[in-house]
Amino acid sequence: MTRQRELILGILSQSDRHLTADEIFFLAKLKMPTIAMATVYNNLNAMNEAGVIHRIRVDGGADRFSAVSEPHDHLLCDECGKLTDIRLPKLKVELEKQIHSPVDSYDLVIHTLCPACRRKK
Repeated sequence: MTRQRELILGILSQSDRHLTADEIFFLAKLKMPTIAMATVYNNLNAMNEAGVIHRIRVDGGADRFSAVSEPHDHLLCDECGKLTDIRLPKLKVELEKQIHSPVDSYDLVIHTLCPACRRKK
């Protein structure tokens, strides 16, 4: 693994939230001032394709990235944008039962209000 990939993976692994490519670039630049934005994007794409990290597509917003590569789903707060992991281990099995076919992969983002935003309303 290249130094750039190790750095990006370290940033994602140490983060307590899902980061955008811009956020990852900013944090990487602090530790490796010569790193280019294109390098960050290229490495994020390659690591996502290799299954090392997970890309979460957010409609109307920047994609987010997570070092958690095992299957999981997400809760997205429509107010503050907080993205939280949620595990629904039996969902794939239920989907396969209903469609009578294997599911290769899926992405599920559940829109909600996080507890903090719900209290504000």
